[in-house]
Amino acid sequence: MIIDAHQHFWTLARGDYPWPNPSVSPIFQDFGPQDLEPLLKLSGVDKTVLVQATATVPETEFLLDLANYTDFVAAVVGWVPLDHEDAKLTIDRLAQHPKFRGVRTMLQDISNTAWILQPNVLDALRHVASCDLSMDALIQPRHLPAIHQLLLEVPDLRLVVDRVAKPEMISGKPDTWWKDGMSKLAAHRNCYCKLSGMVTEIGSNWTEDQLAPFLSYVIEAFGTDRILWGSDWPVLNLASDYQAWSSVFDQLLEPHAAVISKRSCSDTTAAFYRIESRANAT
Repeated sequence: MIIDAHQHFWTLARGDYPWPNPSVSPIFQDFGPQDLEPLLKLSGVDKTVLVQATATVPETEFLLDLANYTDFVAAVVGWVPLDHEDAKLTIDRLAQHPKFRGVRTMLQDISNTAWILQPNVLDALRHVASCDLSMDALIQPRHLPAIHQLLLEVPDLRLVVDRVAKPEMISGKPDTWWKDGMSKLAAHRNCYCKLSGMVTEIGSNWTEDQLAPFLSYVIEAFGTDRILWGSDWPVLNLASDYQAWSSVFDQLLEPHAAVISKRSCSDTTAAFYRIESRANAT
């Protein structure tokens, strides 16, 4: 089974999306299951993880409703106001849905780099861990020390870094800050990394040579059993398309083919989001 560990849907008329906006015109339109399904079939992808795109609980509820009738959506990662006093109640309510698997914090949009380390947020994330849910972290390199500290404070939390933490990739040369920060995160056995959103960090003129050093370093740091593959569709459309990224990812893995593949990444995705175990339990 091949699983895309990261994709989005949105209906702009819902009215709670500050982004996408007209500045990203290629994706400033609605995207739903009917748009993605044929792309999955062409690329041989069986299931997906549907991830929140805006910081509201109603959007998460909208995604869970979509998941009710979209068979290829195996899991939903939603948003919860982790710093609110009712965060635990919201987590418990959302977790009643059989496809709700975790929360995502959009730390890149928060100016306070240490926001995640507030006592009430840490308490909410301890509850996430106790519920056998996970956390996606949408971060930038500036957040790497804070995420390291978070994992020291909440060691039972399963956490995955989205978009390889969004380093500067145009040069094709990973910098020391990013490498050191990612290595510290990789030392936590409950920390994983998503190889997603890489081409959009560079732009439409991306090349495999720019991507390869980052992919290789993630494999070196995290090993082969804590890496997930995701498309980040439809944001992907700003720099590429679904089939192209799926194919290029396979090519990038060729030097590592003896130890890792898209299928092994999918097995990791299934384990991380408890897709198979929870499917069997319902």
